[in-house]
Amino acid sequence: MIVGFDYGSSNCAMGVLEQGVPKLVPLENGKPYLPSTLYAQHNSLIVDYVAKNLARGELADTYVSQRKGLLAGIPAIRSDLDLANNESGIYIGREAIDEYIEFPEEGFYVKSPKSFFGATGLKPEQIAFFEDIATAMIMAIKTRAENHLKHSLSHTVIGRPVNFQAVGGEESNQQAISILTKAAQRAGFKHVEFLYEPLAAGIDFETSLTENTKVLVVDIGGGTSDCSFVQMGPSFRENHDRSNDFLSHTGKRIGGNDLDIALSFHKLMPQFGLGTQMKSGLPMPHPLYWQACKINDIHLQSEFYSDTNHRELTRLLRDVEQPNLLSRLIKVLENKQSHQVVRQGELAKIGLSEQSTHHADLSFVESDLMQLIEHHDLSDAINDSLKQMVNLANDAICAAGTRPDVIYLTGGSAQSPLLKQALQQALGDIPMLNGDNFGSVTAGLTKWANKIFK
Repeated sequence: MIVGFDYGSSNCAMGVLEQGVPKLVPLENGKPYLPSTLYAQHNSLIVDYVAKNLARGELADTYVSQRKGLLAGIPAIRSDLDLANNESGIYIGREAIDEYIEFPEEGFYVKSPKSFFGATGLKPEQIAFFEDIATAMIMAIKTRAENHLKHSLSHTVIGRPVNFQAVGGEESNQQAISILTKAAQRAGFKHVEFLYEPLAAGIDFETSLTENTKVLVVDIGGGTSDCSFVQMGPSFRENHDRSNDFLSHTGKRIGGNDLDIALSFHKLMPQFGLGTQMKSGLPMPHPLYWQACKINDIHLQSEFYSDTNHRELTRLLRDVEQPNLLSRLIKVLENKQSHQVVRQGELAKIGLSEQSTHHADLSFVESDLMQLIEHHDLSDAINDSLKQMVNLANDAICAAGTRPDVIYLTGGSAQSPLLKQALQQALGDIPMLNGDNFGSVTAGLTKWANKIFK
């Protein structure tokens, strides 16, 4: 059976074609969108989960051989965790979030793993670990979809950003594609293809066009922002090769997660000492707080949670004017609560789209600790990120050498009034249409998969 698969930075979704219409498959509690999160009671259990769920054959034999050292220690780990034979110790989606919130310091938690796949400087063992994370997630998602559909899934088109990273170029893209391809194959897909996410959203939109139209698709996802300038309409939609219809592509690793991080840094980190002074009169170093917030940067998070950083922060306690604030940051480090802090930034961003003020709840760090955030705080915090997103759209138009007839907005953060205002100010009075915030990409991937595999 054929599916379109949006392995997104914020959410995962799968779609199938029913009587010519894309239908999203329920993946969690009857809902089609599953948060892109994984929690493991121990990181080695991810390898155990993959090994146990691989279909027998050469692929499984090779995998077990490659992970032989890690697999040898699994019985002792399972015994220490008191896991029953039917317990994997692995959680995905909202269950992963719940487990992390309850046991932040005890297990391994990752949000938006796709954001790391193109990271530069990864060692072979780190690449292998991300392959295992992706495989475990895709295995679990595929199994849920198959149980609902009562069919095995063999063919898929997976969405991909134009660029997985701001740096690294095509080498980063190929690294990420390799990780996803291996993961999908290990999960049981026999045929795997990829399609640019903004183009997938455009293909879904194209179905409604009655005349040929130059469309700039602006897709602001959780981890990346992508623009595709495409010729669409009745003269183009039946083409199996759309390369001649693309006028330009631009993309960058900046998305909704970066807006959450920026707001958390500027408005929440002052509660942890940002902006205060040392007794010497020098300001508290900013990098400490970026490390705490940058949950989508594996290197900065490793530095923040390192023993060296813990010793340095503890040493700084006697040199700062407000040690009570720095003590909160140390507690975030010790309890591995960076994700919880940034989650409050995300909730503030969402809340401020409908109201002028929001109270961020930081009581998981200290009883009754709250932070008031106002709408102008959001605007100030994310202004630089919005400029980068607008520049991508402008670059796509310049590269195409023509003006779009319409801008089609899709992705979780593309509906932000602040983004729309910034686009209009920069690009002028081009009509803007809203797509399904999350479903457009999956629907387009589903249509394209059924076109190329049939």
